[in-house]
Formats: sequence, structure tokens, C-alpha cells
Amino acid sequence: MSEAAELNPPSELAGFRIGVTSHRRADELIGGLERRGAQVLRAPALRLATRDDVDAVVAETRAVLALDPDVVLVTTGYGLRRWLETADGAGLGDDLRALLGRTRLAVRGNKAKGQVRALELPDPVGATPETMAEVVSDLLAEGVSGLRVGVQLHGLTDVHEVDRLRSAGARVLTVAPYRWESADQAGRLADLVRQVCDHRLDAVTFAAAPAVDAVLALAEELGRRDDFIAALNSGVAAVAIGPVCAAPLEAAGVTPFVPDRFRQGAMVKLLASEVARTVGVRAETSRGEVIVRSAGAIVGEVFVPLSPAQVAIMKTLAERPGAVVSRPALLAETSGLGTEHALEMAISRLRRALPLPIIETVLRRGYRLAP
Repeated sequence: MSEAAELNPPSELAGFRIGVTSHRRADELIGGLERRGAQVLRAPALRLATRDDVDAVVAETRAVLALDPDVVLVTTGYGLRRWLETADGAGLGDDLRALLGRTRLAVRGNKAKGQVRALELPDPVGATPETMAEVVSDLLAEGVSGLRVGVQLHGLTDVHEVDRLRSAGARVLTVAPYRWESADQAGRLADLVRQVCDHRLDAVTFAAAPAVDAVLALAEELGRRDDFIAALNSGVAAVAIGPVCAAPLEAAGVTPFVPDRFRQGAMVKLLASEVARTVGVRAETSRGEVIVRSAGAIVGEVFVPLSPAQVAIMKTLAERPGAVVSRPALLAETSGLGTEHALEMAISRLRRALPLPIIETVLRRGYRLAP
């Protein structure tokens, strides 16, 4: 082992290839991952966009002002800001602030609560639910029959939750200050779906529930939804920024990792700790532990970048530690080689790349990791 390797142990996410589906603040997330050694595939699914039909938002605002609601449900901090900016542009800002200052505010999540405080509006009382369903359930538990309710929507019309309020006797009007639109460029999102299905990524991060829906819909369109979900349940970690984002993954049968604090920094720390410990193929050899990830392997406490074919060979051997793997079996798991001669050349180059002699040839039978 070189002196440099001894002085510089691998970063927590060395060898990880991580797909990032967020658009807003993606640079911050990607920077945090790359500083910890990860390679990142940037494939934004959706982005927030102001509504083109500003007149419709203004009309919705006028209707809410005329309703003079008993409760206003604030679902996102960004949405509240956009609503006030649009109202200001139409000369309704003072009226809207006065309404928000005198009515009861029910907020979804700490970001919305923080925005309420930043605007010096009345601080919401009690706990802060993380989902719109929880906010609505709390209101229903109190009784909403005859109540006037205004709802600031979060980019998508949450028909089910609005209908729950109306079915219980509330009079509900909604405002949608922004919308979601596709942020996919040059087919990056389709590439991400395929790489997940082929286990060429170690993890995928999601920062918004609509983005999860968009990725699952694209996987369906590509005819690979089942493969995509199976991969997220067997080797590719799904990481959601919070329970709202996790919900559509859970509905699809995937159990994602979720940080305790619903922030990008906490998501990076989760990836660098719990996810890093559980994702990847690990094997014990006579020369120490081997950890194989999508972009390389850690051998003898040294990270070695590897080609996709070399990673496939290492994963196949590490999944059967000490067992002999035949050449045909290795070829079946390694796309792009084709012949046993090409496999032998790939293993020869792999041996030269590794810091320790851990791949053994078993005459006329195949290869194995040193037992």
C-alpha cells in the first residue's frame, strides 16, 4: 500500500454513483455528495415554475379574500411567497397580508412554518404536521362543518384532501401560485431509470413527491417500472428528503431511507453514514474486507476506480466469497466482453489495478476471491 493511500483513507462515498433528481438547490446537494467522494448523475425530474395564467391566480386570490376564511392552510413556504408576490403585483398584497394576519394559519411542514415566521405572520399553534393529509385530519378532528377554508396548493391540486374538507361540510377555495413542469434535458431522466434498473447506480435521491411520481411514470413509459422498483429494493438505495416525498415510493412498494431532519444536508449525512454502510457488495478475504460499489472497489483500505466491466467482475466474485466462479458465469454477469479471451484480458487489467492480489485463478475451473 502506498504512503499516500495510508495517509488518505477513502472518503465515505468513494465509489458511489448517485442519481440526483432534484432541480431546485441541486448544486448544493451535488457539492455535498462530491466532497464525500461520490460520482453524481444529475437528472432533474421537475422544476417549480410560476403559473403563466397570472390572471387566474389573481382571480383565485380575490375569491379567497371575499370568502374571508376562518382558516388558511399553508402548504409550502415557496408557495406562500409566490402568492404574496403575485398579490402585490395586482395591488392585493396589503389585503392578503391583513387576511393572513387575522385568520388562523394551519401549516404543513417546518419550511412553511419558517416562512410564516419570516413574514411576521401569526405563529401557528401546536405541532407542525409534515403532510397535508395530517393537517386536514387535525382540522377534521376539531370539526369543520360550516368553516370557511382557504388552501394554498403546493404545485399540484391535492383533490383528495380538498374533497375531505368539503365532504365534512367546509366551504373550501384554493389558490395555486406555482406549478411543476418537466426539467428533463437530453433524456437524462430516462438514462437514470435505465442505470437504476441495471444496478449501475448505488443510490437515487428524491426531494419532492411530484418528482417521485414523474420518475415512476417515466419508468412505466419505458416498460421498466417493475425492474426499477425491484432495483430500489435490491441494491440501489432510494433516499427521500422527508415523509411526504417518501409516500409515493412507499405506495409503490419501496422503503426509502429518510433523514431525521428533512434537509439536504441531513440527506447527505445519511448517505455518508447509514447508506454507505449498507449499500454495496462486501466480502471478507484472507487479505481483508473488499467493498464493491458502482464506480470501483475499496481493497485494503484503498479505493480503486474501476470500469463497469471490472465492477461487474468484482461484484460477481464478491457475492460468492471464496467460491469458484466459472468463466461462463462471469461472462453472463458482465456485458460487453463477449468471449472468454476478452474476460481473461479484463481480469488481467483488473489485477494490475488492485493494490492486493485478491483474485485467484483455479485451473480449468474459473476464478475466486482469495479465501
